[in-house]
Amino acid sequence: MRAEALLACRACGGELSEPILDLGEQPLANGFLAAGADMDAEPRIALRAVRCRDCQLLQLDRVADAAAIFGDYAYLSSVSSTWLDHARVFCERQIARQGLGDSSFVLEVASNDGYLLKNFVARGIKCLGVEPAGNVAQRAIAVGVPTLCAFFGRRTASQIVAAHGRADLVVANNVLAHVPDVVDFIAGLALCVKPEGLISIEFPHVLRMIEGLQFDTVYHEHFSYWSLRAAEPALAAAGLEAVDVDQLPTHGGSLRLFAAPRGARVASAAIAALRELEAARLTPATLEAFAGRVQACLNDFRAYLARARQSGFTLAAYGAAAKGNTFLNAVGDAARDIVAVADANPLKIGARLPGSHIPVLSPADVIALRPDAILILPWNLMEEISRTLRSLGFRGAILRAIPELEEMGELK
Repeated sequence: MRAEALLACRACGGELSEPILDLGEQPLANGFLAAGADMDAEPRIALRAVRCRDCQLLQLDRVADAAAIFGDYAYLSSVSSTWLDHARVFCERQIARQGLGDSSFVLEVASNDGYLLKNFVARGIKCLGVEPAGNVAQRAIAVGVPTLCAFFGRRTASQIVAAHGRADLVVANNVLAHVPDVVDFIAGLALCVKPEGLISIEFPHVLRMIEGLQFDTVYHEHFSYWSLRAAEPALAAAGLEAVDVDQLPTHGGSLRLFAAPRGARVASAAIAALRELEAARLTPATLEAFAGRVQACLNDFRAYLARARQSGFTLAAYGAAAKGNTFLNAVGDAARDIVAVADANPLKIGARLPGSHIPVLSPADVIALRPDAILILPWNLMEEISRTLRSLGFRGAILRAIPELEEMGELK
């Protein structure tokens, strides 16, 4: 697999620091292995995060081939009921906020399986999704969401505007991190929005990532890790500015950043407040202490696995998520003591995890193995998955490992 070294900041061209976090050589976090695949031929790429000394954007210093990552994709947004609810509420609020109706146009970039746009379709609002993974785009089309299968940037944006006009609302949920050429991507967003329109960009907040020790969100398809401080100059370069922001609980703590053409709207007080928060807490010293905290977390889990092995304790996992694969591969060979991982995504069942090669089974099949404990890898869905496990009859311990090893308490 092709991987290129990053020589300057992908957003502003600034000088890059020494690595803030080095997780060694890892396979692609969504590079699941089919039955019978040659496990020894699995490609690995250095996984290191560095910081731009100018705009402070945290980013990987090796760029994996985006086509290899996203051409055929295993992540489906609609698998999570929590995420479906999040999308539905967002759509309802934006319809009310902007007065969207049958004469409006909504564009979503990285629209996945139609999880969000189907809410606009149900309200009779014209929409279009852009999704580079052909297998996922077909799922959206099958549920009635018009979808263009393409990577997004200036070229695709120009084609969309020529065919459909500019959009009242442009949505880019959890995609900014996945874009190697963010300059081209943000310029495309600017081309697609009406002068009076809004762009909504959601991304995990790097401040919450650092404070919550969410190092498992570092993987090759996440080329960068964003803050408001890093986003504002990137938006300005495309003629956009941040006008409002919501701080969200999703993905361990995210920002929903609203942007508009420069001068079109007055920025809210929330923007200034977030600037002050980041200046006080997202410091170079905080970033530089991150790696030591990560190693302590990994060592604690390795020690837990050693104790489990000595006592004959059986551990399974739930959630064949990319973040889980980063975590397991950072743990190393000891993670192979996990007997299986459960997942409800039909695209993953029957495969093996990249790197650790743990088999992926259905939730029912994992519970049938009668493990003593199940480790939830997508910790951001801890409550939802715990309820699922209990509803399926699992009565063993339910664990999480990040930011520290703990057992799930009684559900409320």
